[in-house]
Amino acid sequence: MAVPKRKKSKMKIRMRKAQKKAEIPATTTCPACGAPVQTHRACPSCGMYRGRKVVSIDTAKE
Repeated sequence: MAVPKRKKSKMKIRMRKAQKKAEIPATTTCPACGAPVQTHRACPSCGMYRGRKVVSIDTAKE
């Protein structure tokens, strides 16, 4: 079994862990209604994707 020859310093470990972080998803505006939408997904407010209606949205959600 492989065993490390030297101890990893705290700085080396922290430098490696600093690269692992959450990314903010990219958003654009919907050309039909102007709401913010994640890229490559249907608009949650109007249901449009690439100029056509793909999802039917109920306006009364009560």
